[in-house]
Amino acid sequence: MSFSPMPVQSRTVTHIDITDRAVRSAWAERYGVTDAQLRKAVRMVGSRITTLSNHLRMASTS
Repeated sequence: MSFSPMPVQSRTVTHIDITDRAVRSAWAERYGVTDAQLRKAVRMVGSRITTLSNHLRMASTS
């Protein structure tokens, strides 16, 4: 059996559950940032996945 870091859900996930350590860890790994960097980004721009993706992409290019 293989490990899947993202839970399969019947609905589309639009936000990261920042209070769930396992979910937070999986998203931090996916974005290539630390847990602290992900939490800081969520405080700055919110937990919407598309907004976070754009923010973290812009932060990595500057």
